[in-house]
Amino acid sequence: MMTAPRDTGDRDAPPDDGASAHARGSFFGRRKGHKLRIHQADLIDNLLPHLALDIGAPAPQRLADLFEGDIEDVRLEIGFGGGEHLIAEAQAFPNIGFIGCEPYVNGMAKILTQIEAHNIGNIRLYAGDAAELLAWAPPRSLARIDLIHPDPWPKRRHWKRRFVQDATVNAMARILKDGGEFRFVSDIDDYCAWTLVHLMRSPDFLWTAERAADWQKPWDRYTMTRYGRKAEREGRVAAYLRFRRMG
Repeated sequence: MMTAPRDTGDRDAPPDDGASAHARGSFFGRRKGHKLRIHQADLIDNLLPHLALDIGAPAPQRLADLFEGDIEDVRLEIGFGGGEHLIAEAQAFPNIGFIGCEPYVNGMAKILTQIEAHNIGNIRLYAGDAAELLAWAPPRSLARIDLIHPDPWPKRRHWKRRFVQDATVNAMARILKDGGEFRFVSDIDDYCAWTLVHLMRSPDFLWTAERAADWQKPWDRYTMTRYGRKAEREGRVAAYLRFRRMG
């Protein structure tokens, strides 16, 4: 069970620890895995280009313009893995546009299969480093950012590779609307503590928890991922952290 934030060693690191790595557009993680099935490879070649964001071009003033139809708001999920959560969210909220960021090609193939099977039109995809996407998006353009069970990079020498850094917290503050939220899920206590330290020292974010149940239980209508179910079966308890962008 998660406890109050403990010393993660972060106080020994410079305030922008990891900023230079993210600024260079580096991606730390696997891009390739198992060989794709024939149909998955076809989707990568033929469907992904229609859904992929081109961050080499200027961003639209409204990210909602990336989607067809009447889109009220846009959300981002960073590292969507197999896509279970992102697909469920897109189906539950057809008037919300969703951007999924995932450089792991097998995860991209899985979500494309689901998008095709369910004829989902309110998802756009970015197969690259989320830090690059954050830098590309216009200010105050997102209603929510989700980071669910990210790689914790548990070794101290790898902490700079964690997505949550002062630089990325600042980048999220720039592109979230006032009142928008950053939501974080992890079953790794150390990374939860790390995230709390980074977000709570930011003047732009407020941790919304008022009681233990606010972070011990998933938020309403949360879709458990395959990894999350596996963690529960193995007795690992996740924390569900929500931070509001201050106006």
